[in-house]
Amino acid sequence: MTKGGSDLKKEGAFYRKKLLLSMIIPGIFVFMMWLVKLIEILFETDFSRFGIYPLTARGLPGILFSPFIHADFTHLFSNTVPLFFLSLALFYFYSEVAVGVFIWTYFLTGLLVWIGGREAWHIGASGVVYGLASFLFFSGIIRRYLRLIALSLLIVFLYGSMVWGLFPGVYKNVSWESHMLGFFSGVVLAVLYRNQGPQKPVYEWMEEEPGDYEEEFIDENEKKMEGENGGQGEWEKERK
Repeated sequence: MTKGGSDLKKEGAFYRKKLLLSMIIPGIFVFMMWLVKLIEILFETDFSRFGIYPLTARGLPGILFSPFIHADFTHLFSNTVPLFFLSLALFYFYSEVAVGVFIWTYFLTGLLVWIGGREAWHIGASGVVYGLASFLFFSGIIRRYLRLIALSLLIVFLYGSMVWGLFPGVYKNVSWESHMLGFFSGVVLAVLYRNQGPQKPVYEWMEEEPGDYEEEFIDENEKKMEGENGGQGEWEKERK
């Protein structure tokens, strides 16, 4: 096998390993969401009381527990796919800051909902989903890194319709506050983390100083002129 082929094989193995590692936390999180719903069904119970109820002491634990609690399987499935994909994208493309961004998105969104939400039980992982989508979109734009901008455009293509969930009254029985405040959290974190993690590459080109070209050009011309003058002098001597 050639050296180039060996390097490509190693590079491919590295990216496959990175992809698998990026799936661990999203996979665990999604597994916990489904496990909670299965426990509810098996034991015929309802964990909605562990959601967020704004500005009450009983609603505080929901900041931690609410993303794992869903009303039904439709609600659960609608959050499973985007949460897994967006979390995977975060841990793959922003591996250096992914854990911090994920944790801050999780708790900041929950805290803001507890402060500013309606008087109702707020459950589900949609706030985290909006936070991750917002971070991935704005972070790519802010960093002006082509690969991350491409990811931002992919987020718009896949989840652009999520914008309607930011407005009250568009969907029934949906916590639009979680969507809006999760989106806001993602914007804030994109700004705060703008100088951490992957950055736009800076290419350094080896450049000679302008004066070097000028000196070389002058030296060559002087040599040519000296050669011409010397040849002319010899010709004049022969004529004499």
